Amino acid sequence: MSTDWLIKNAELVNEGRRFYADLRVKHGHIETIGGGLDARPGEQVIDAAGLLLLPGMIDDQVHFREPGLTHKADIAHESRACAAGGITSFMEMPNTKPPALDRDSLEAKYSRGAETSAVNYAFYLGASNDNLDAIRALDPKAAPGIKVFMGASTGNMLVDNPQTLDAIFREAPTPIITHCEDTPMIDALHARARETYGDNIPAREHPLIRSREACIKSTRLAISLAQKHGTRLHVLHISTADELALFQPGPVKGKKITAETCVHFLHFDDRDYERLGFLIKCNPAIKTAADREAIIKAVADGRIDVLATDHAPHLLEEKGQLYDKAPSGLPLVQFALQAALQRVTEGKLTLERVVEAVCHAPATLFDVHERGFLREGYAADLVLVDPRKSHTVRREEVLSKCAWSPFEGFTFSSSIVATFVNGQRVWDGSRVDETVRGQRLAFDR
Repeated sequence: MSTDWLIKNAELVNEGRRFYADLRVKHGHIETIGGGLDARPGEQVIDAAGLLLLPGMIDDQVHFREPGLTHKADIAHESRACAAGGITSFMEMPNTKPPALDRDSLEAKYSRGAETSAVNYAFYLGASNDNLDAIRALDPKAAPGIKVFMGASTGNMLVDNPQTLDAIFREAPTPIITHCEDTPMIDALHARARETYGDNIPAREHPLIRSREACIKSTRLAISLAQKHGTRLHVLHISTADELALFQPGPVKGKKITAETCVHFLHFDDRDYERLGFLIKCNPAIKTAADREAIIKAVADGRIDVLATDHAPHLLEEKGQLYDKAPSGLPLVQFALQAALQRVTEGKLTLERVVEAVCHAPATLFDVHERGFLREGYAADLVLVDPRKSHTVRREEVLSKCAWSPFEGFTFSSSIVATFVNGQRVWDGSRVDETVRGQRLAFDR
């Protein structure tokens, strides 16, 4: 397959600038960015007039369910959904079956990614109450970070031993990535809801059970441990306005403590439970419209550094169960970039800031080698977006294995025209090229 392209007349968005230029791709890398470039023999030429050319999105938080839960998702299906959505690299969470708690289980996931992933891939090492030796032994180049569940999780992945937690923050050789919710507080609120509703707890109760106070308490604990030990900490999926004061605005470079939020917290609020029910049940929970607006503003000023998905598919029949059995998580990667760009259409975020949050910041934060920017010499992970071609989401186009989307029926103002991974066009606007395989992400550490 050719990896030599000349993309002409595009509007590039990169490092705080918007400008018109041509971009040449050779042998999977960006060779030249400039004006008036002429086609060479053998190059494929794309006239991108009227289109935006962005770096590919780097999603720092996905759950692809492989191994062990492949009835609902797997790397092959979810990476193809990434490609259709303009996501060219993902970092996948360790709470699979078995969980990735040691070097062998981590490397097994990398082997599977090499076989089946249509986009670039990396996998976190998980923390538990009893794998401190594996954390100490982790090669910093082998994983983007260590995932610590400081709230309820599946399997042996809730770190609730204070001494172990302190040691992980003291000795981690990579950034620590945290899910922050206080489990005892949630359990008490859940018991109270069961006293009121029995088995029929309504979806609207979810953000009251997975409360803002549970988020705030746990986030404060993570930050206090990071400050105590000088740890590089990245707090995932911020869902409340209250947590925002714990983080500093401004560029990600040089920060020791950073924050991420997810596209669904910018798109939905608690009024949507009436319409979508457990389809938008996720942890932490989607909260109020005021929280949503505050989070968008925090993305705008850099208080929240990264915008990701927490893509976490479940089957529709699983979501159709009663509260206690309906699992938490949403499939999001295929429409995540369009959801982010919708905030640009609304005038709430700038295009430059979205690119910073979904491309540049994750590349910088995780020391990703030569990706996440439109720079000569960097890997040609690219996405072409038509900002004027609207797109209404239909269930039949969903590529995730679970085969549904919480965005069904919503009309986005933009469309993903093409996605390139290492110079190979993996998405042409209508189909995925099944021959394309991504590469293992490398980290400059």
